[in-house]
Order: sequence, then structure tokens, then C-alpha cells
Amino acid sequence: MVESFLFMRHGQTHANAGDVICGHTDLPLDAAGLTQARAAGQRLTGAGVARIIASPLARARQTAHVVSRALGVPVLVVEGLSERNWGAWEGMPRATLRRDETPPGGESPGDFRARIRAAFRGLDLSVPTLIVAHSGTDREIHAVLTDAPHARLVNGQVVRWAQEEATWNCHDFFTPAG
Repeated sequence: MVESFLFMRHGQTHANAGDVICGHTDLPLDAAGLTQARAAGQRLTGAGVARIIASPLARARQTAHVVSRALGVPVLVVEGLSERNWGAWEGMPRATLRRDETPPGGESPGDFRARIRAAFRGLDLSVPTLIVAHSGTDREIHAVLTDAPHARLVNGQVVRWAQEEATWNCHDFFTPAG
């Protein structure tokens, strides 16, 4: 039975730094994002992670591979964990985001929710696992596990999900400096 797992939001990209919607736009990490990934790898050394599961988008894969090199563990890419496709809204200021609407050419809220939840349910978390994905992915996993208020993770942040008695609780594990 799964009792805990770690979740990490990928390191920063130029879109994150510019506070614009990135979604399915496949951007690499910027210099700050690489620093965040390296710092997380150092902090996770000795945490017992045996496997990393990552979104297929470059920013998550790149983060996962930096952490993987630090820990010496494999990375498994899971297509269903990618960020929501925001269609025509990608590249627009994040303040224009309306989560309850379907943007032109984008993914509907229901389709995104169903995709993330199906992917999460399909994960084998029987070994100590770190999931590296996106803020939207985190939001949906959070909604599956608890109805507690959700705080958006910063780039490079790691949280530990632990089942305590019959309830899942989220604890901060590592938040990068800056």
C-alpha cells in the first residue's frame, strides 16, 4: 500500500519568469530553473527516492534528469501528466487565465481533469517515487487526495504527500531559495 510519495514542480522557464501561460508550449528550463533542479537534487539525496516519474514536456523531463543524475535513479516519462493545453491562450499574461473555460484550440477543464486523474491512478507508487510535473498537474493530484486548500507550488518546490491515518496530507519538503 502506498503511504507516501514526493511531487516536484519543474524548474523555472522564461515563461514562468515572465508570468505568461506556458501550458503545452514545450520550453526548456532557464538558468534559474537549472539551479532549482540542481538544488532539489542535492536536497533529495538520501531521501530514498528509487524512481522518478515525469511529464513528457521538456521543462519537466529536464528537471527530472538533473535530479536523476544527482540521485542515480531512473526516469519514467508518463504522457498523461503533461500540463493543460491552453490553446490560443498560451503566451498570454497569466492574469488572463480562466480555469473554468475552454480556450480556442485548447483542452477543456473536464478533459484535463480526467486525463490527469487517469494518469495518476495508473502510477505504480509502490516504490519510493518522485513525480516531476506542473502546477496544473499538482492541482489535480491535490484535488484527488484531499479537499484541503491548495497553495500553488513555486518552480522547483518539492512536497511530500503522506497518508496519515485515513487522510492524505501534503508537507513542504524543499522550497528553492529566491
